[in-house]
Amino acid sequence: MSFKFGLRSKLLLLSSFLFTIPWFGYQYVWEMEKYLRFGQEQTLVGTARALATALHERPNLFNNQASFLPSVEQGKDLYGYQLKQAIQLDGLNNDWPFVEERAHLYDRKHLRQQHKAAKISHNSNLKFTTLVGKYDKYLYLFFAVVDNQVKYRGQNTLSITSNDFLEIAYINQQGNYSRFIISNKKPGWLDAYRVTNIAHNIPVIAKHIQGNWLATAVGYNIELRIPLAEIGDKIAFAVHDYRGKNNEVIIGSADPSDENSLGTILVPSPEIERIVKGMSYSHSRIWVVDQHRRVLASAGDIKQADGVWQRSIRENKEQGLWAYIKRHWLHPLYYKVLTKPPEDFIDEIYDASKLKGEHIQSALQGKAKSQWRLTQDQQAVILSAAYPIYINNQVHGAVIVEETTNGIRTLRNRALEKLFTAILTILVIGTLVFFIFASRISNRIRKLRNQAEVAIDQHGRIRGKVIPSTAKDEIGDLSRSFASVVKRLSQYNHYLENMSSRLSHELRTPIAIVRTSLENLSLQQLPNSANAYLERAQTGINRLNHIITHMSEATRIEQILQRIEKEKFNLKAVLSGCVQGYQQIYPHICFNLVIDETDEQYYLFGSPDHIAQLLDKIIANAVEFSHDDHVTIKLSQEKKTIQLSVSNNGSLLPENMQDKLFESMVSLRPQETQDQPHLGLGLFIARLIAEYHQGSITAHNHYDPEGVTIEIVFKLVD
Repeated sequence: MSFKFGLRSKLLLLSSFLFTIPWFGYQYVWEMEKYLRFGQEQTLVGTARALATALHERPNLFNNQASFLPSVEQGKDLYGYQLKQAIQLDGLNNDWPFVEERAHLYDRKHLRQQHKAAKISHNSNLKFTTLVGKYDKYLYLFFAVVDNQVKYRGQNTLSITSNDFLEIAYINQQGNYSRFIISNKKPGWLDAYRVTNIAHNIPVIAKHIQGNWLATAVGYNIELRIPLAEIGDKIAFAVHDYRGKNNEVIIGSADPSDENSLGTILVPSPEIERIVKGMSYSHSRIWVVDQHRRVLASAGDIKQADGVWQRSIRENKEQGLWAYIKRHWLHPLYYKVLTKPPEDFIDEIYDASKLKGEHIQSALQGKAKSQWRLTQDQQAVILSAAYPIYINNQVHGAVIVEETTNGIRTLRNRALEKLFTAILTILVIGTLVFFIFASRISNRIRKLRNQAEVAIDQHGRIRGKVIPSTAKDEIGDLSRSFASVVKRLSQYNHYLENMSSRLSHELRTPIAIVRTSLENLSLQQLPNSANAYLERAQTGINRLNHIITHMSEATRIEQILQRIEKEKFNLKAVLSGCVQGYQQIYPHICFNLVIDETDEQYYLFGSPDHIAQLLDKIIANAVEFSHDDHVTIKLSQEKKTIQLSVSNNGSLLPENMQDKLFESMVSLRPQETQDQPHLGLGLFIARLIAEYHQGSITAHNHYDPEGVTIEIVFKLVD
């Protein structure tokens, strides 16, 4: 089964090159996005450079003690995370963010022995975790202590060290060393004491340390706060598990009783935060770190730092019918190809005490650098730029500025949406115009084809005419040429159709003269030798007269069929009467009539005389070509049709002649075996009669035994 590739399909195929336009447009916008990313990268580096310039040569903004450390010892050197809200001093850690990530564990690895002669109890399971944070003007500390035997200070006991207690020591901003002991008689508000006399441990109540002691199932929690104005940049703490005199376990960050062993503490700098806050209006996330990559200040929200400099682009919400169509119809189609920037993504830096990244490492070595990275959930791309901060020609920190590419992706999507909408409109309109144009051309050609098919029937006879088109194009020229050709063929066909009647009319007069002359000549006394020639001339005149009769028969049949009035008749009765006559005409042939005996009658509209003539032609051929003197005639009904078939056993039809057998002037009889002239008009006349009765006639071979079956199918008349 071959596929019909029409004009419309070809034109649509040729117009498919238009669909390359969106691809070129997408490539163009993609190149534009690359340049926008490069511009965003340069802008971000410029922002980091500007902020670093504001922090150059300002040593008072940095932690001088920690700046000279070769490295930061985890657990001893502390970092106070910036808190987003004040902590409720209730002994619970539910208001501390990222507890598991930011808590530091102190266990036997951090064991501190207060006295050299002290014996360490192996029955103690002492350990604790610590959280350090900064909010507003306070430093918050949280201790979750695991102790299988908690000993509180007695109610009437003056000593504050003969029990479990927390020891804290720090150097304030004036450089003075201070040591404090938190020793409670029971859970509740903290009892904090300043040890003023180091030698005799004389305590004084420290009102500036506030907090809560909460008993737990595994030990106790201590939550407290200290004003930042009291603390400098060095601190240490330790938890004492008192088991008896000279028998206690001490675990801590350092030895609070030794001023030289204190570790450093770094909290976000308020001064740097004020400077950074002024840069946060650039809609970027900004970090300032020291040389140990600990955060000194931060500002901005990375989810808002999308790099778009116009808020209207981010917040543009169109209204109306066109906006509805774009949101509900076009955008779902576009975003099969495009990627929409995520409205939410995860990029939390839990350990802000030490930021990581090659760009930060490069900036701390004195070379500005930027890098691209994916967020933790791989939903967004973040651009980071780092620039060094110099103090006395040495790098003391770096500025990190971060933005996402969501703004560029938004701009890219907006550009592609407009581009795709315009291209889609052009493609739809162009394709529609092409389709209409191709349909018009196809319809005109189809109309011309239909006119040609109606004008010339399947047997090549002119039955109508082609109406010439008035269009001034090639198809119009073709239509007018077809009309002219059909008109000339009609005239020629009419001449050929009437030629047989004209010839028969013109030839009958000379034939009559010759016939009369021969008859008169036969009455004369002629020699015996002339009688043979006279007989041969008489035979030739008879054959010529027979030919003329057959030539005019087909024309007469057509003319008669056009004028005859149709009547309703029973084909079964006509067939039965004809078969009885054939038995007498062909006594040597055995006719086998098979009729499907049903209650239905075989009624047709037409002429029973001409149906009999049709049967005469078919039976004559069947008898002539039969080899075993048997002819089978079968009449039956099937699906509102009457099927009449005549079969004989004899010579087979050539395969290429089965469809041409019913055309005019076609005969399969060998010339040397013909005793009478045959012009091949018998089955042609049979076809004319069958078509007049709205039927069809076909011939096909049958085998075992070999022979030919001629089948006529009529429509059954109710």
